Amino acid sequence: MTGKKITIHDIKQAKKDHRKLVMVTAYDYPFGLMADEAGVDIVLVGDSLGMVVMGLEGTVGVTMEHMIHHIKAVVRGCKTPLVVGDMPFMSYNTSVREAIINAGRLMKEGGCDVVKLEGGVDFAPTVEAIVKAGIPVQGHIGLTPQTASALGGFKMQGKDAKAAKSIVDDARALEDAGAFSMIIEAVPAPLGEVIAEAVNIPVIGIGAGPNVDGQVLVTHDMIGLFDKFVPKFVKQYTQIRPTIIDAMKAYKQEVTNKTFPAWEHSFNMSDETLAELGKMIQK
Repeated sequence: MTGKKITIHDIKQAKKDHRKLVMVTAYDYPFGLMADEAGVDIVLVGDSLGMVVMGLEGTVGVTMEHMIHHIKAVVRGCKTPLVVGDMPFMSYNTSVREAIINAGRLMKEGGCDVVKLEGGVDFAPTVEAIVKAGIPVQGHIGLTPQTASALGGFKMQGKDAKAAKSIVDDARALEDAGAFSMIIEAVPAPLGEVIAEAVNIPVIGIGAGPNVDGQVLVTHDMIGLFDKFVPKFVKQYTQIRPTIIDAMKAYKQEVTNKTFPAWEHSFNMSDETLAELGKMIQK
């Protein structure tokens, strides 16, 4: 699905065609470009940027202004993937009206194609209102990082039958509210499969097992660029951080030893121009 802009209709069709959806995060223009070139379906500008690129302890401190700033940069790099803008904490929690306004800001000022928000049954009316306002919504259930403290921390959800049923209810509520897809995070693999079968919209997993409709990972986790912790559900496809540090160390050593820049990295000036400059300076 390359060469044309991916839409929510393409995302929905992927489930019907039994084609797995590929989703990654990006927080700036270079990573947006790379995601585009890699041919992924969906790029999420997640509020995880609070931890990954801003150095915060969680996502709660991320603001609308932060999100709009980063979404703009990613959109410039993404020509084909569907770009999802994450609604930060308290941008949709206080009232439906404020939720619609802020969702509109992410699209109008940031330029993303759709928005994402966390919550199931409790936020289904908000999702429905945003969708009715003409803004496509992706849901997010299971482990919801913005309210992780209320869930007992960053841990697996849906361990017992009652808790698992509650997450199934969340998924159905989001579908009924008009969400075009949803992310489900940190649940047992069998529950991920149950939820994917329980709804007709794509269920994209992160730590939800293989039998969902697609997968999403934080790119910085996947490439070994974020070193604070590595979630159980992350596979690191490369380790780019040590390579970058080694390059910086080599640069530091060459500057210190006066071997960089060499002449091939420098601009030259003719002897005649240099001599004329010397005379001008002496006047």
